[in-house]
Amino acid sequence: MLWDMDAVIFDMDGSLVDSMWLWKAIDIEYLGRYGISLPEDLQSRIEGMSFSETAVYFKEHFPIPDSLEEIKAAWNRMAWDKYMHEVPLKPGIPEFLNGCRENGIRLGIATSNSRELVENVAEVHNLRAYFTSIVTGCDVARGKPSPDIYLEAARQLEVAPARCLVFEDIVPGILAGKSAGMRVCAVEDAYSLQSREEKKALADYYINDFRGLFISEG
Repeated sequence: MLWDMDAVIFDMDGSLVDSMWLWKAIDIEYLGRYGISLPEDLQSRIEGMSFSETAVYFKEHFPIPDSLEEIKAAWNRMAWDKYMHEVPLKPGIPEFLNGCRENGIRLGIATSNSRELVENVAEVHNLRAYFTSIVTGCDVARGKPSPDIYLEAARQLEVAPARCLVFEDIVPGILAGKSAGMRVCAVEDAYSLQSREEKKALADYYINDFRGLFISEG
């Protein structure tokens, strides 16, 4: 899948790190502060939205007194401890990143999450040296499934979209990468198991994890 690819662009949550589970927990806790029960279909309604778009959705659909900035600040505070202590990298990521670097493949992140959290995750897992581009959904006009975030990542990496490989774990992200004219590899994640067949149908490739994608010749 890396043949003729000059860059690899990762979604973060569910693709680079095993973190999709924590956002439902945060939604339950945050809405519970105001006596609001979590709607069963909330995750499917906000899937792919940027951090800012999700805050707007909460403000428009729930009786929350917090401002948009207060909502996002609360989410950052609630998420940070979990990212620091409870969120691991996806299996095989360190070896895969080293393999990309050794083969001259440029690396970027394109995430719907906040810049504060993605920068903190990069710090905790010592990823800063690998990635030359980090783009968040708040940096572009439209979140996933629109292609904006991946096109911006390719622009920053100075690589043509057709020579970028995207790793994504949810359907809106896969659609975003394909709409950007990139090859897309879907990543197995417990959060999106119900979409496994749809992900396989939409993506160019499908992996369970990143182990063994680079085979040492030594």
